[in-house]
Amino acid sequence: MSEKLIRVGTTYVPVKDVEHSAKWYAEKLGATISYGDDEKAILNLADQSFFLVRSLEGETSNFTDYNGKKRFSLTFEVDGLEDLYTLHTEFKAQGIQTGDIEDRGHTGKNFVFSDLEGNLFDVWSVLSPRFKALQKEAFSEIER
Repeated sequence: MSEKLIRVGTTYVPVKDVEHSAKWYAEKLGATISYGDDEKAILNLADQSFFLVRSLEGETSNFTDYNGKKRFSLTFEVDGLEDLYTLHTEFKAQGIQTGDIEDRGHTGKNFVFSDLEGNLFDVWSVLSPRFKALQKEAFSEIER
């Protein structure tokens, strides 16, 4: 069976204050704001679009698993353990709510952080081999 879906293009994140949240994502995570109004902001971050959507008080993108643990719905990748530790230190220095670096029993390590609305995100230290191969292929074509 051939792959029908190529990549995730857009992630929607509920926020209470669109403008304030968009500035936070730009300042703290390095996102680029490409559009904004009272209802939504469109950000470019980690090679995809993030729509910050004005939502009801208390809404987040989190969910609770069957053990009652609050979970994130999105994992960002960094290129190796050194980058993971560096980013973790940066986030803590910026005052971003950041969990401990964890060994979850699989390749690499992770940590969880949250935005100012309480949306949880995961960071993983292993850049996927398939993505690396696609990047290498794209750079090879550019060089030709």
